[in-house]
Amino acid sequence: MKLIAKLLRDRNFIMLIGIGVGLAWGGGAKWTEPLTLPGLAVVMTLSTMGISGSTFRPISSVFSPAFAGIVMTYLVFAGTILPLNLLFVKDPALRTGFILLAAVPPAIAVIPFTLFLKGNTVFSLIGTIGAYLGGLVLMPAITLLFIGADFLNPFKVVLILVELMVAPLIAGQILTWARLDRFLTPVKGTIINWSFCVFTYTVVGLNREIFLYNPASLISVAIIAALSMFLLGWAIERAARLMKLSDVVSTSLVLMGTLKNYGIAGGIALTLFSKEAAMPATVSAVIMILFIIWLEYRKRPSPSEAG
Repeated sequence: MKLIAKLLRDRNFIMLIGIGVGLAWGGGAKWTEPLTLPGLAVVMTLSTMGISGSTFRPISSVFSPAFAGIVMTYLVFAGTILPLNLLFVKDPALRTGFILLAAVPPAIAVIPFTLFLKGNTVFSLIGTIGAYLGGLVLMPAITLLFIGADFLNPFKVVLILVELMVAPLIAGQILTWARLDRFLTPVKGTIINWSFCVFTYTVVGLNREIFLYNPASLISVAIIAALSMFLLGWAIERAARLMKLSDVVSTSLVLMGTLKNYGIAGGIALTLFSKEAAMPATVSAVIMILFIIWLEYRKRPSPSEAG
Protein backbone atom coordinates (compact mmCIF):
# COMPACT_ATOMS: atom_id res chain seq x y z
CA MET A 1 0.00 0.00 0.00
CA LYS A 2 2.84 2.37 0.88
CA LEU A 3 4.42 1.76 -2.53
CA ILE A 4 1.14 2.56 -4.31
CA ALA A 5 0.68 5.73 -2.25
CA LYS A 6 4.24 6.78 -3.06
CA LEU A 7 3.77 6.15 -6.78
CA LEU A 8 0.53 8.16 -6.80
CA ARG A 9 2.51 11.14 -5.51
CA ASP A 10 5.44 10.71 -7.88
CA ARG A 11 5.51 13.38 -10.61
CA ASN A 12 7.03 11.17 -13.31
CA PHE A 13 4.74 8.21 -12.61
CA ILE A 14 1.68 10.46 -12.66
CA MET A 15 2.74 11.95 -16.00
CA LEU A 16 3.16 8.43 -17.39
CA ILE A 17 -0.40 7.69 -16.25
CA GLY A 18 -1.61 10.67 -18.28
CA ILE A 19 0.28 9.45 -21.34
CA GLY A 20 -0.89 5.85 -20.96
CA VAL A 21 -4.56 6.71 -20.46
CA GLY A 22 -4.43 9.22 -23.32
CA LEU A 23 -3.07 6.55 -25.68
CA ALA A 24 -5.52 3.89 -24.47
CA TRP A 25 -8.61 6.09 -24.44
CA GLY A 26 -8.63 9.59 -25.84
CA GLY A 27 -12.39 10.06 -25.82
CA GLY A 28 -12.43 12.04 -22.60
CA ALA A 29 -9.92 14.61 -23.83
CA LYS A 30 -12.64 16.75 -25.40
CA TRP A 31 -14.19 17.08 -21.92
CA THR A 32 -10.93 17.90 -20.14
CA GLU A 33 -9.75 20.39 -22.78
CA PRO A 34 -11.77 23.33 -21.28
CA LEU A 35 -10.09 22.64 -17.92
CA THR A 36 -6.60 23.20 -19.32
CA LEU A 37 -6.16 26.93 -18.65
CA PRO A 38 -7.96 27.02 -15.26
CA GLY A 39 -5.94 24.01 -14.15
CA LEU A 40 -2.67 25.64 -15.19
CA ALA A 41 -3.67 28.82 -13.36
CA VAL A 42 -4.13 26.76 -10.19
CA VAL A 43 -0.72 25.14 -10.72
CA MET A 44 0.94 28.54 -11.14
CA THR A 45 -0.80 29.92 -8.05
CA LEU A 46 0.31 27.03 -5.85
CA SER A 47 3.83 27.08 -7.31
CA THR A 48 4.38 30.76 -6.48
CA MET A 49 2.72 30.54 -3.07
CA GLY A 50 5.10 31.03 -0.18
CA ILE A 51 7.64 33.26 -1.93
CA SER A 52 8.53 35.81 0.73
CA GLY A 53 9.83 39.34 0.37
CA SER A 54 13.01 38.42 2.27
CA THR A 55 14.15 36.43 -0.76
CA PHE A 56 14.70 39.71 -2.58
CA ARG A 57 16.76 41.43 0.12
CA PRO A 58 19.23 42.98 -0.25
CA ILE A 59 17.94 44.18 -3.59
CA SER A 60 21.46 44.39 -5.03
CA SER A 61 21.77 40.60 -4.79
CA VAL A 62 18.73 40.09 -7.02
CA PHE A 63 19.91 41.63 -10.28
CA SER A 64 22.54 39.06 -11.26
CA PRO A 65 20.40 35.88 -10.92
CA ALA A 66 17.31 37.64 -12.33
CA PHE A 67 19.28 38.76 -15.39
CA ALA A 68 20.77 35.26 -15.71
CA GLY A 69 17.26 33.79 -15.74
CA ILE A 70 16.18 36.08 -18.57
CA VAL A 71 19.36 35.39 -20.57
CA MET A 72 19.16 31.60 -20.17
CA THR A 73 15.47 31.47 -21.04
CA TYR A 74 15.14 34.01 -23.82
CA LEU A 75 18.63 34.25 -25.32
CA VAL A 76 20.22 30.83 -24.86
CA PHE A 77 17.17 28.54 -25.13
CA ALA A 78 15.18 30.60 -27.63
CA GLY A 79 18.35 31.31 -29.61
CA THR A 80 18.88 27.56 -29.94
CA ILE A 81 15.39 26.26 -30.58
CA LEU A 82 14.15 28.90 -33.03
CA PRO A 83 16.86 28.22 -35.67
CA LEU A 84 16.36 24.44 -35.27
CA ASN A 85 12.64 24.97 -35.70
CA LEU A 86 13.17 27.02 -38.84
CA LEU A 87 15.58 24.51 -40.38
CA PHE A 88 13.98 21.17 -39.57
CA VAL A 89 10.25 21.62 -38.92
CA LYS A 90 8.02 21.96 -41.97
CA ASP A 91 4.56 21.53 -40.43
CA PRO A 92 3.09 25.00 -39.62
CA ALA A 93 1.31 23.79 -36.48
CA LEU A 94 4.46 22.17 -35.06
CA ARG A 95 6.45 25.29 -35.93
CA THR A 96 3.95 27.35 -33.97
CA GLY A 97 4.33 24.97 -31.04
CA PHE A 98 8.10 25.48 -30.91
CA ILE A 99 7.72 29.26 -31.18
CA LEU A 100 5.45 29.12 -28.14
CA LEU A 101 8.06 27.02 -26.31
CA ALA A 102 10.66 29.69 -27.07
CA ALA A 103 8.31 32.41 -25.83
CA VAL A 104 7.16 30.98 -22.49
CA PRO A 105 9.13 31.36 -19.24
CA PRO A 106 11.06 28.50 -17.61
CA ALA A 107 9.40 25.58 -15.87
CA ILE A 108 8.38 26.19 -12.27
CA ALA A 109 9.91 22.74 -11.70
CA VAL A 110 13.34 24.37 -12.12
CA ILE A 111 13.17 25.27 -8.42
CA PRO A 112 12.49 21.80 -6.89
CA PHE A 113 14.79 20.15 -9.44
CA THR A 114 17.56 22.53 -8.36
CA LEU A 115 17.04 21.41 -4.78
CA PHE A 116 17.51 17.69 -5.32
CA LEU A 117 20.23 18.15 -7.95
CA LYS A 118 22.16 20.16 -5.32
CA GLY A 119 22.16 23.43 -7.22
CA ASN A 120 21.80 26.98 -5.89
CA THR A 121 18.11 27.10 -4.97
CA VAL A 122 17.97 30.83 -4.22
CA PHE A 123 19.74 31.59 -7.51
CA SER A 124 17.21 29.44 -9.40
CA LEU A 125 14.26 30.96 -7.56
CA ILE A 126 15.27 34.56 -8.29
CA GLY A 127 16.33 33.66 -11.84
CA THR A 128 12.99 31.97 -12.53
CA ILE A 129 11.03 34.91 -11.14
CA GLY A 130 13.19 37.29 -13.20
CA ALA A 131 12.42 35.27 -16.33
CA TYR A 132 8.68 35.37 -15.55
CA LEU A 133 8.76 39.13 -15.09
CA GLY A 134 10.78 39.50 -18.29
CA GLY A 135 8.31 37.17 -19.98
CA LEU A 136 5.53 39.68 -19.43
CA VAL A 137 7.17 41.69 -22.22
CA LEU A 138 9.20 39.10 -24.12
CA MET A 139 6.54 36.41 -24.40
CA PRO A 140 4.01 38.47 -26.41
CA ALA A 141 6.88 40.11 -28.33
CA ILE A 142 8.36 36.78 -29.49
CA THR A 143 4.92 35.33 -30.23
CA LEU A 144 3.82 38.28 -32.34
CA LEU A 145 7.22 38.63 -34.05
CA PHE A 146 7.44 35.02 -35.22
CA ILE A 147 3.74 34.18 -35.64
CA GLY A 148 2.37 37.59 -36.55
CA ALA A 149 -0.65 39.63 -35.54
CA ASP A 150 -2.46 38.41 -38.67
CA PHE A 151 -2.61 34.89 -37.23
CA LEU A 152 -2.87 35.78 -33.56
CA ASN A 153 -4.98 38.29 -31.68
CA PRO A 154 -2.58 40.28 -29.42
CA PHE A 155 -5.41 40.91 -26.95
CA LYS A 156 -5.88 37.16 -26.45
CA VAL A 157 -2.15 36.74 -25.79
CA VAL A 158 -2.25 39.45 -23.11
CA LEU A 159 -5.42 37.96 -21.61
CA ILE A 160 -3.85 34.51 -21.29
CA LEU A 161 -0.68 36.11 -19.93
CA VAL A 162 -2.75 37.73 -17.18
CA GLU A 163 -4.61 34.48 -16.48
CA LEU A 164 -1.55 32.24 -16.35
CA MET A 165 1.15 34.55 -14.95
CA VAL A 166 -0.01 37.84 -13.45
CA ALA A 167 -3.15 36.64 -11.63
CA PRO A 168 -1.49 33.50 -10.17
CA LEU A 169 1.47 35.55 -8.87
CA ILE A 170 -0.94 37.90 -7.10
CA ALA A 171 -3.19 35.07 -5.88
CA GLY A 172 -0.18 33.17 -4.51
CA GLN A 173 0.88 36.20 -2.48
CA ILE A 174 -2.67 36.71 -1.18
CA LEU A 175 -2.81 33.08 -0.01
CA THR A 176 0.53 33.54 1.74
CA TRP A 177 -0.53 36.83 3.32
CA ALA A 178 -3.78 35.24 4.56
CA ARG A 179 -1.72 32.33 5.95
CA LEU A 180 -3.72 29.82 3.95
CA ASP A 181 -0.50 28.44 2.51
CA ARG A 182 0.05 26.31 5.64
CA PHE A 183 -3.12 24.35 4.81
CA LEU A 184 -2.33 24.04 1.10
CA THR A 185 1.40 23.28 1.32
CA PRO A 186 0.98 19.61 2.42
CA VAL A 187 -1.16 18.85 -0.65
CA LYS A 188 0.42 21.34 -3.06
CA GLY A 189 2.67 18.79 -4.77
CA THR A 190 -0.15 16.30 -5.27
CA ILE A 191 -2.50 18.92 -6.75
CA ILE A 192 0.21 20.20 -9.12
CA ASN A 193 1.20 16.71 -10.27
CA TRP A 194 -2.37 15.58 -10.96
CA SER A 195 -3.17 18.86 -12.72
CA PHE A 196 -0.25 18.16 -15.06
CA CYS A 197 -1.59 14.62 -15.49
CA VAL A 198 -4.92 16.01 -16.73
CA PHE A 199 -3.10 18.38 -19.07
CA THR A 200 -0.87 15.59 -20.42
CA TYR A 201 -3.86 13.29 -20.88
CA THR A 202 -5.72 16.02 -22.77
CA VAL A 203 -2.94 16.70 -25.28
CA VAL A 204 -2.07 13.02 -25.78
CA GLY A 205 -5.76 12.06 -26.03
CA LEU A 206 -6.50 14.76 -28.60
CA ASN A 207 -3.48 13.65 -30.66
CA ARG A 208 -3.93 9.91 -30.06
CA GLU A 209 -4.17 9.08 -33.77
CA ILE A 210 -0.83 10.77 -34.48
CA PHE A 211 0.94 9.03 -31.58
CA LEU A 212 -0.37 5.59 -32.53
CA TYR A 213 -0.59 5.65 -36.31
CA ASN A 214 1.81 8.35 -37.48
CA PRO A 215 4.62 8.55 -34.92
CA ALA A 216 7.18 9.20 -37.67
CA SER A 217 5.77 12.72 -38.00
CA LEU A 218 7.01 13.44 -34.48
CA ILE A 219 10.62 12.37 -35.04
CA SER A 220 11.82 15.91 -35.78
CA VAL A 221 9.93 17.18 -32.73
CA ALA A 222 11.56 14.60 -30.46
CA ILE A 223 15.04 15.27 -31.88
CA ILE A 224 14.77 19.04 -31.39
CA ALA A 225 13.37 18.55 -27.88
CA ALA A 226 16.26 16.21 -27.00
CA LEU A 227 18.87 18.57 -28.45
CA SER A 228 17.40 21.51 -26.53
CA MET A 229 17.92 19.61 -23.27
CA PHE A 230 20.79 17.11 -23.53
CA LEU A 231 23.09 18.92 -25.97
CA LEU A 232 22.24 22.44 -24.82
CA GLY A 233 22.53 21.41 -21.18
CA TRP A 234 25.99 19.96 -21.85
CA ALA A 235 27.04 23.16 -23.67
CA ILE A 236 25.83 25.37 -20.80
CA GLU A 237 27.71 23.22 -18.30
CA ARG A 238 30.92 23.43 -20.35
CA ALA A 239 30.58 27.20 -20.70
CA ALA A 240 30.02 27.53 -16.95
CA ARG A 241 33.22 25.57 -16.27
CA LEU A 242 35.20 27.77 -18.66
CA MET A 243 33.85 30.79 -16.79
CA LYS A 244 34.94 29.11 -13.52
CA LEU A 245 31.43 29.23 -12.06
CA SER A 246 30.63 27.00 -9.09
CA ASP A 247 28.94 23.64 -9.63
CA VAL A 248 25.81 24.78 -7.78
CA VAL A 249 25.38 27.84 -10.01
CA SER A 250 26.17 25.73 -13.09
CA THR A 251 23.34 23.33 -12.18
CA SER A 252 20.92 26.25 -11.82
CA LEU A 253 21.96 27.68 -15.19
CA VAL A 254 21.53 24.31 -16.92
CA LEU A 255 17.99 23.94 -15.58
CA MET A 256 16.96 27.52 -16.38
CA GLY A 257 18.41 27.21 -19.88
CA THR A 258 16.79 23.90 -20.82
CA LEU A 259 13.43 23.51 -19.05
CA LYS A 260 10.39 25.46 -20.20
CA ASN A 261 6.88 25.81 -18.83
CA TYR A 262 5.38 23.16 -21.10
CA GLY A 263 1.99 23.58 -19.46
CA ILE A 264 1.68 27.23 -20.46
CA ALA A 265 3.03 26.55 -23.97
CA GLY A 266 0.63 23.66 -24.52
CA GLY A 267 -2.29 25.51 -22.95
CA ILE A 268 -1.83 28.51 -25.24
CA ALA A 269 -1.44 26.18 -28.23
CA LEU A 270 -4.70 24.38 -27.43
CA THR A 271 -6.59 27.60 -26.74
CA LEU A 272 -5.40 29.82 -29.57
CA PHE A 273 -4.20 27.39 -32.24
CA SER A 274 -4.71 23.64 -32.55
CA LYS A 275 -4.14 20.33 -30.79
CA GLU A 276 -1.20 19.68 -33.15
CA ALA A 277 0.48 22.91 -32.02
CA ALA A 278 0.54 21.50 -28.47
CA MET A 279 2.62 18.49 -29.53
CA PRO A 280 6.09 20.08 -29.08
CA ALA A 281 5.22 20.95 -25.48
CA THR A 282 3.92 17.45 -24.74
CA VAL A 283 6.84 15.63 -26.38
CA SER A 284 9.28 17.95 -24.60
CA ALA A 285 7.61 17.25 -21.25
CA VAL A 286 8.09 13.50 -21.80
CA ILE A 287 11.75 13.92 -22.80
CA MET A 288 12.25 16.15 -19.75
CA ILE A 289 11.65 13.08 -17.57
CA LEU A 290 14.57 11.30 -19.26
CA PHE A 291 16.70 14.45 -19.03
CA ILE A 292 16.18 14.82 -15.28
CA ILE A 293 16.93 11.11 -14.75
CA TRP A 294 20.14 11.61 -16.74
CA LEU A 295 21.12 14.65 -14.63
CA GLU A 296 20.41 12.70 -11.44
CA TYR A 297 22.58 9.83 -12.67
CA ARG A 298 25.47 12.18 -13.46
CA LYS A 299 25.19 13.73 -9.99
CA ARG A 300 25.63 10.39 -8.24
CA PRO A 301 29.10 9.84 -6.78
CA SER A 302 31.20 7.17 -8.43
CA PRO A 303 31.98 4.01 -6.39
CA SER A 304 35.48 5.33 -5.65
CA GLU A 305 34.07 8.68 -4.43
CA ALA A 306 31.37 6.96 -2.39
CA GLY A 307 33.95 4.70 -0.76
